[in-house]
Amino acid sequence: MAFDAFSTADLASPLGTDDLELFARSAYMLGLDDDYAQTLTRAHQAHLASGDTPRAVRCAIWIGHSMLFRGQATHAGGWFARAQRLLKQVKGECVERGYMLIPVWLEQMAKGDYEAGLEAAVLAEEVGERFADADLVWLARDDQAKALLRLGRVEDGLRLVEEILVATEARELSPFITGILYCNTIDFCRACYELRHVREWTAALTRWCAEQPEMVTHNGLCLVHRAELMQMMGAWEEALAEARRAAERFTHGVLNQIALGVAHYRQGEIHRLRGDFTAAEDAYAAASRFGFEPQPGMAVLRLAQGNAPAAAAAIRRAVAETTEPLARAGLLVAYVEIMLEVGDPDAARSADRELEQIAKHQSNEVLGAMSAQAHGALMVAQDDAAAALIPLRRAMAVWQSLSASHEVARVRMLVASACRALGDDDAASREMEAAHRVFDELGAAPDLARLTKAPGGRATAGEAHGLTEREVEVLRLVAAGKSNREIGAALFISEHTVARHVQNIFAKLGVTSRTAAGAFAFEHDLF
Repeated sequence: MAFDAFSTADLASPLGTDDLELFARSAYMLGLDDDYAQTLTRAHQAHLASGDTPRAVRCAIWIGHSMLFRGQATHAGGWFARAQRLLKQVKGECVERGYMLIPVWLEQMAKGDYEAGLEAAVLAEEVGERFADADLVWLARDDQAKALLRLGRVEDGLRLVEEILVATEARELSPFITGILYCNTIDFCRACYELRHVREWTAALTRWCAEQPEMVTHNGLCLVHRAELMQMMGAWEEALAEARRAAERFTHGVLNQIALGVAHYRQGEIHRLRGDFTAAEDAYAAASRFGFEPQPGMAVLRLAQGNAPAAAAAIRRAVAETTEPLARAGLLVAYVEIMLEVGDPDAARSADRELEQIAKHQSNEVLGAMSAQAHGALMVAQDDAAAALIPLRRAMAVWQSLSASHEVARVRMLVASACRALGDDDAASREMEAAHRVFDELGAAPDLARLTKAPGGRATAGEAHGLTEREVEVLRLVAAGKSNREIGAALFISEHTVARHVQNIFAKLGVTSRTAAGAFAFEHDLF
């Protein structure tokens, strides 16, 4: 390992400036942030001692960059100020003047001034081009892409995103900058709901991480991104495993610390969708402990638990304190659903209009589908079935093209309600059947329960009093996703006895899967 080799060599004889910088980079890739900053500080001081002020400036910039992302804004500001002061001592042009624009555009974009941030990044690119510094050129272009997407200039932004991917996969840049580009690009593409680009970039990041099995810094975020995509595509068990790996194995370094909160939130989402509400609540609480706001998941969980007032209070609070339009979009979808449930159609309509405006500004298919689905749900609730079908069909087409099976099934439920309201019971039955099949395959017990309660939904064959007390205990654990072995251990009975109870439960309820049995438990408040 390079880090160990540098450590040994440094103990034998203090490293020179070039090796100190390489030593620092190896620490960064291992998620050893303190070692990274300390070693880069040594390189900075060594450059000053040798009279190489430009390289001392560059070290200071990257130390400040590290401090900034570790939440140490005062220290970061101090290092940036030092770099700026030293740069004034340098006569003539140097590439470090371009690197000095990095904290400038970071501050501007953090404030939401994407126009100014874009201008600073363009200037940095010009400096990088003049000095043939590929790392600076592509860093600047990457943040230009971010600014363009945020400004609604989607086509221009995505063109840059695609070109940057080519540069990273061609290994034209240093590993340090390559890792930054992967994480930064995926993050802002996610924030802008550019899921097709997130897929391709995450696949590329996965390959890059596999080529460097000892690397730690970027692996946690990579696993979190993979988990999110797996969840969307219906691979919930695999998504849960990836999110757990991210939370358990990759905890070193600021990027992995950021990933921890997201990893726990992703686990909470999957538990909620599968109906394991206790595990979901625990995961959301863990996400919050790591500084990640567990919304809208927590609010939707409260709704699923039957606590509509708590759900409404939580989502109102989250929406009220979120000002950035794209960040509001994900909350507004849940806001519409919850407001309709608590009987506040005016609030639902207001959120629906805002979501529509955000989708129009961004010109993005995923945001368009989110908006269309919310609008369709609102129309169904307002008994305007004919108007509802148009946006619902549009949303379904997008979700199908993205292989987002759970969202497709959720839209089918709304389409079924609209068709039934229009008197087309055959179409409604087909949509309900299709939704049921997907929910059953996914293990989405709460959705199956709602489907059964819906007009025209499948009737459950058994009643709660048809089960023995022990069978109800077993059913509750089945609904929680426990295996026969785990149920046996919990109830102090053999795995064989559990299997017999499960067979009896299936027969009494008229179901053929554990998911359907779990849905019965939710529907009859046995869980």
